Amino acid sequence: MGRVAVVTGAASGMGLAIARHLAARGNRVGLLDLHGEAVLRAAEELGKTGATAIAAQADVTDRGTVDAALDKVRKELGPIQIMVTSAGLDAFERFADITIESWERVLAVNLTGTFHSLQAALPDMLAARWGRMVTISSSSAQSGAARMAHYVASKGGVVGLTKALAVEYAPSGITVNTIPPGFIDTPMARRAEARGDLPSIDAVAARTPVRRAGTPEDIAAACAFLCSDEAGYITGQLIGVNGGWYL
Repeated sequence: MGRVAVVTGAASGMGLAIARHLAARGNRVGLLDLHGEAVLRAAEELGKTGATAIAAQADVTDRGTVDAALDKVRKELGPIQIMVTSAGLDAFERFADITIESWERVLAVNLTGTFHSLQAALPDMLAARWGRMVTISSSSAQSGAARMAHYVASKGGVVGLTKALAVEYAPSGITVNTIPPGFIDTPMARRAEARGDLPSIDAVAARTPVRRAGTPEDIAAACAFLCSDEAGYITGQLIGVNGGWYL
């Protein structure tokens, strides 16, 4: 009947697509998100397809809510063996204008939130001597990005955390990989485009080697593979899903 998977940031965009793909592979899925009503609707819609899915509200910056959400998943679905950290926060400010509050908020969501989620799920994987962790980082951690120093730093930290955990837990049967998406057409990207913080999605797509923007399903397909038995010899890797950028 598959394994139990948890996806953070699962109410929309890449997180929701990942939850759908993992469910389609027969896994029981816990959807976590800050937005309780939205993630509940997402889990209900997933359930209508025949999947086993539950929702839990959690703020990944708050370890208590993460622990409570995972306890709910364990109680209703079983021990957790797959954790995907898709919850994230973007930000666009000139470096000179970044306040300490803004800096700490971005790192709290993107980096510390990843730490909380992975560490909270780890005991089940150690007990099973099998686990899959996939973090969602960003291609900006490879290329850099103007007006996004805090975001880039936080995602670079996610890459480093991924590599450290891969080395530490490989002998325990746990793989840890990261997907740094390229330009993906998500609700968050559309909001940034509408604010003028990102260029036109169509314009970027026209410059992308494959001549289109990425979709959440592109990320989800790669993630589902990394969470599978077939990917057991892949760990500590950055799997770029970017349409040919940053080759």
